[in-house]
Amino acid sequence: MDLNSFRSGSTGSDVSNACYPTVSSLPSRLFESLKFNPRNSPNTHFSTHFDANNLNPYFDSQEQYSSTDNISSNSTLDSHLIRSGGSFYNQHIRNALQQLETALMAPDDEEVTMSEPILAENSESQGRGRGPRPRASDQESQESHSHKSQESHNSRFGNSRNEPDSEGHRKDMEDFTLQGIPRHNLRQLLIACAIALFNHKLDEFEKLVVYARSIVSVSGEPIQRLGAYMIEGLIARKELSGTNIYRALKCDTPDSKDLLSYMHILYEICPYLKFGHMAANGAIAEACKNEDRIHIIDFQIAQGTQWMTLLQALAARPGGAPHVRITGIDDPVSQHARGGGLAAVGGRFAAVSEKFSIPIEFHAVPVYASDITRALLDVRPGEALAVNFPLQLHHTPDESVDVLNPRDGLLRMIKSLSPTVVTLVEQESNTNTAPFLPRFIEALDFYTAMFESIDVTMARDRKERIKVEEQCLARDIVNIIACEGRERVERHELLGKWCLRFTMAGFRQFPLSSYVNSVIRGLLKQYSEHYTLLETDGAMLLGWKDRYLVSASAWH
Repeated sequence: MDLNSFRSGSTGSDVSNACYPTVSSLPSRLFESLKFNPRNSPNTHFSTHFDANNLNPYFDSQEQYSSTDNISSNSTLDSHLIRSGGSFYNQHIRNALQQLETALMAPDDEEVTMSEPILAENSESQGRGRGPRPRASDQESQESHSHKSQESHNSRFGNSRNEPDSEGHRKDMEDFTLQGIPRHNLRQLLIACAIALFNHKLDEFEKLVVYARSIVSVSGEPIQRLGAYMIEGLIARKELSGTNIYRALKCDTPDSKDLLSYMHILYEICPYLKFGHMAANGAIAEACKNEDRIHIIDFQIAQGTQWMTLLQALAARPGGAPHVRITGIDDPVSQHARGGGLAAVGGRFAAVSEKFSIPIEFHAVPVYASDITRALLDVRPGEALAVNFPLQLHHTPDESVDVLNPRDGLLRMIKSLSPTVVTLVEQESNTNTAPFLPRFIEALDFYTAMFESIDVTMARDRKERIKVEEQCLARDIVNIIACEGRERVERHELLGKWCLRFTMAGFRQFPLSSYVNSVIRGLLKQYSEHYTLLETDGAMLLGWKDRYLVSASAWH
């Protein structure tokens, strides 16, 4: 999921005129990439050829929070399903994949053949950064589900009109039984669909999809709701290969007011973004506690909401409030979610400045992160510099798509500014360089946990919940599944890889505040006992049950 949706609703590298107005004053090259998701900046994979022997000890140290040893009953079935897609699997597959992942050399090539040691035996081989697999009982309880009509939603995501006739249904189920798919295990059915598509078995794919569509529902159980969007992603991949996905999902982005409302609902019912805000603010407050002049560079300013509590805390400092300068970077499309440009954010800061008697200076930079230059940031001597990357850095391309490697280049440029602290919040998911099938399973596991967490706080038949999942999550899911190359902008990396990236750029880790950690633990208790928090080497991982979903770390 792109949690960045919480912040702005759109961080896209490309725009469809049917959805959002373009900004004529910006160069057209800013809108040449993704024709699908107007919420995400351009990005790519990570494929530098490192020495695997040198990197193995580092990633071994990450195993304390990324065990892949626990394999649930789903794993055996995953293995069976993937083996059914080809005869190349053997005992060395997992080791080969882990070596590739450790070396950060995983290819992103649609021409990969089924004879190469790339595909995971099951999703655990992609599982650095997660605990045991999701519970089989949650995924197999599909007996009683809802097929409520949801206007245009069901016309695309789970429509009773797609149900096969009884004779065809029985024949389909016989085929499924032969493949070893339990009758009501939607998770394994979705994986079977992906395998059929990967192997270009289109007749089998169509048959599987017809049945899958008959049991998914945007108002059903978490796996049914997620399945509706994942099926849409598979169909978009088959029909359009990610080039014109707007035709598959249609561009029905709501008005600014409605979109902002959906994002606010998601912000309130899930603690993921609040977790990121608190972790980052705590690190900045600690690093800058004795500074009289502070310059915050926020690489996704959105509404500016993150900084309100920090500014109030700074205003209450016993020695007096510091002078705070905020540089807000936001791609031009994000104004759709705000209902206006960055001037509205500046107005909010002006109101806070007056109310709490703290001097605040706001500098708006409406460009994409990959286009940021040192001159645009206006760094001044005598200021403590804090740089914030909130669920955004994974949108910036790396060398696997752009030979200039903007992702690492941006980090090196920030390091050259000698920042006091840099904060990073990212989705804990491995979709950057993962090939299609492991990436599909990774997305399935990640978003299953996400949809489950929503399920405990909002009724399944609530129209608002359906809109939240469709507008804030669905397009990102489809992007991960259907797109490749520059068009695939959802390219998340695990904490271990981010740590390596920052270390290579010359940073050292800045431990997060133990006090803030305790406050976050208290926050999580207000939501559900199923949220988990792991502190590891000065960083934090927030999870749902046994799946980590968001990481937070700080650097200097």
